[in-house]
Formats: sequence, C-alpha cells, structure tokens
Amino acid sequence: MATVLVYLTVMAAVVASAAFGAAELTADYYSETCPHALSTIKLLVGAAILREPRMGASLVRLHFHDCFVNGCDGSILLDDTDDMIGEKTAKPNNNSIRGYDVIDTIKSAVNTVCLGNVVSCADIVAVAARDSIVALGGTSYDVLLGRRDATTASIDDANNDIPNPFMDLPALVSNFESHGLSLHDLVVLSGGHTLGYSRCLFFRSRLYNETDTLDPAYAASLDERCPPSGDDEALTSLDDTPTTVDTDYYQGLMQGRALLHSDQQLYQGGGGDADALVKYYGEKPSKFWEDFAAAMVKMGNLSPLTGDEGEIRENCRVVNQE
Repeated sequence: MATVLVYLTVMAAVVASAAFGAAELTADYYSETCPHALSTIKLLVGAAILREPRMGASLVRLHFHDCFVNGCDGSILLDDTDDMIGEKTAKPNNNSIRGYDVIDTIKSAVNTVCLGNVVSCADIVAVAARDSIVALGGTSYDVLLGRRDATTASIDDANNDIPNPFMDLPALVSNFESHGLSLHDLVVLSGGHTLGYSRCLFFRSRLYNETDTLDPAYAASLDERCPPSGDDEALTSLDDTPTTVDTDYYQGLMQGRALLHSDQQLYQGGGGDADALVKYYGEKPSKFWEDFAAAMVKMGNLSPLTGDEGEIRENCRVVNQE
C-alpha cells in the first residue's frame, strides 16, 4: 500500500508535466473562435447515449484507440484509400470500434454552429469521450484542446501499438511505458472497462483455458453465451454495470470475474503493485473517479499535432482536398 501512496502522491506532478509538454493545448481553445462547440458536442453525445447507452463506452474506446496510435490525432477516423490502409481494419478495431457515425454527426453540427471548419476531429473525439463518461455517472474534467488532425493512418501501427486482450502483465506494462504511461496509468485507464462489452472472440481462450483464475459461477454464466467454437460476435459486458461508471470492474478483478485475460492480469492475488492499486480503487470509488479523470487528461495529451502540423479536416473520414 505504501507503493500505492507513492504513486498517488506524484500523480499531480506527472499530469502537470504532461500538460506542460502539450503547452499549446488549452481548455479554452475554442472560447473565441467557436464558443458553442463544446455545448454542441455534449448535446449530441447525450442524445446518442440516450438512443443507445452502449454508445458511451464506444466513444470512450474510440478515444483510447486513437491516442495509442501515434498520439491523439484523429487518425482512427480516416477511411481507407487507394494509397493508404488505415486503422479501421486493424485487428483491435475491425468489427469492434464503433461510433464513427456519431462523430460524423457531431462534426457536421459543430461546423454549422462554428460557421466553418474550426474544430478538429481529434478534439471532437477527446471531448466526446469525456462527455460520455460524465453522462454515464463519471466525474467531469477539462479536456485540453487545440489538436489538429493527421493526414495519414497506418494499419501496421494500429496492430503494433494498441494493447490487446491476450497480453500478460509485463507486456501491458511495456506497451503503456512505450506511450509514456506508467503502471498506475495502466490500472487506472483499464478502469475504462467499467463500461462496455467484449466479443466472445476475445474472451473464449480465458473461459476455456484459464479455469484456475476464473470464478466458477461466472464461468458457468459465460459458457452459455460463448461456446467453444462459433458465435464469435456474441457480446458480454465487461462488468456487471456496463453503462455506469463505477468500481464494479475492480471488484470483479478481485473476485476472479474479469472477462478478459489482460484485465485479470492486473490482479493476480500475489500482493504486487498492480494488485494493490486494484484493491485501492475497488475500495475508494471517489478516488477512482478523480484519478481516472486525471489519467484521461494525461492520455489525451499524447503527441498532439499542433500549430502548422496536420490539418483540421472538413470531413473526419477523409483528408482535405487541396
């Protein structure tokens, strides 16, 4: 637990450092150029979640997967072209990432209220993730803004950079460290799995090959939804409350009820640093909300394009025509 307290003590300094590294990003970036941008995004995110509560988790995940590939630059939104195979069909994203149509709707509306192409797609993705978290019961936070959009995307980078549900703890730690994120960030940001679902394809091996770490009653309930073969697309929630931001996710890890192998790796019962962090957040929901918000800000500051870099796309799916 002492290690946990050390992590928490330095958290503010770490986040401040990340923000300083992205000094051109500011919370009030659009206050003069488009004062109604953020309220428009919030309204449309809320409407999308009202129609389909699962969409909140999808928009949060869209932000994660964007930021983990060459930074938070909206590259995940680009459609393939004759000259480029982008991120949408990468293994972690194909038939899995959703919400592109919601971002399209938001972008069109924001262009209208801004009287032009002012707000980047990358910023819309970051704000939509925050607004989804708040709409589903989480704590609000200031998203730092001013990102510009990438003009290219890479399927290979997406396949290599996005952590996958089959990773062991050392591989997860290494992946996060390669993005400038710590073990603490790994455990806190994994708490994003308080929302959403996973396909049978991604947890079948855990269900049938990891019986020693899986709660028997939970395994029996999964067996009904995910047979040994077939039904790859069958969905199961990542925790018991998939449309509410809470700490049931961490409680599930401690009970051997993690749906994904990578999630259960965060709590193995050996008393390590990851175990201690899981236990800490499982017992202190208010600290999870607070630290998750801070970690989202830190992740949102990964390698943003600013100044003359990139562009502000008129249509989030395609690069602007010269």
